[in-house]
Amino acid sequence: MAFRGWKHLFLLGRQNTFAKAWRSRRGGPSLRWKRCCHWSAGKSLNPEVRAFLEENTEVTSSGHLTPEIRLRLLTPRCRFWREKPDLWPYGDPFWAIYWPGGQALSRYILDNPRVVKGRSVLDLGSGCGATAIAAVMSGASQVLANDIDPIAGMAMILNCELNHLNPFPITIKNIINSDAGNWDLIVLGDMFYDEQLADGLHRWLRKCIRIQQTQVLIGDPGRHQFLSHSIHSQLHKVIEYSLPEYTRQENNGLTSSIVWSYQPSNSVEN
Repeated sequence: MAFRGWKHLFLLGRQNTFAKAWRSRRGGPSLRWKRCCHWSAGKSLNPEVRAFLEENTEVTSSGHLTPEIRLRLLTPRCRFWREKPDLWPYGDPFWAIYWPGGQALSRYILDNPRVVKGRSVLDLGSGCGATAIAAVMSGASQVLANDIDPIAGMAMILNCELNHLNPFPITIKNIINSDAGNWDLIVLGDMFYDEQLADGLHRWLRKCIRIQQTQVLIGDPGRHQFLSHSIHSQLHKVIEYSLPEYTRQENNGLTSSIVWSYQPSNSVEN
């Protein structure tokens, strides 16, 4: 089965495995960003993993909404686009796809740097790290990228290098349902693909807003699980982007992606 087939499985339901991992790997109630960083500037990568990622991904800046950002991704020219997914030795590489929700968030931040300039930003479910990179490029004072896959963390460091940036702090702990600290802005893309995970995100994000007055921006191309969730009634549309043809083809024909601002009402909070 080619990688395209693996991706199709993800879109149809294999995401449940990943969602279970998010639900099971919960951080403790006292988790703080400075205590959970596994990589930061100057941290070296495992040479074997680095070599594998460099050999089996392609550096690209085309086919997505942010040509300013260079990323290591799996493309049709990569070996594992054709190989059986089970031969990939490090678990499903969800990070190696630049998902449309993340693309919309990154484009919005690059076009509107005032959204992050001088502010602290948490990129939840960061994947390839593009949105965190966009925040650094746009002048964020502090950025933390979060993804529970340690290989994603390593890939983010490589992507920082590609864009001539010092690596930002990265945590691979599941911080949902924990005290994530006081962030000015939380961004998350393509995270509402499982109902139970979506419920947990809804509660946690609402708590962050209530306690810390955190601003929350969500990127999603209009997946059913997102549009049908109760959080959708508490969202305000910020901007909609038409997706490039390559991204449309790789996402079952999805044509656009939207950035939403999450603004829960007092009645919902209570």
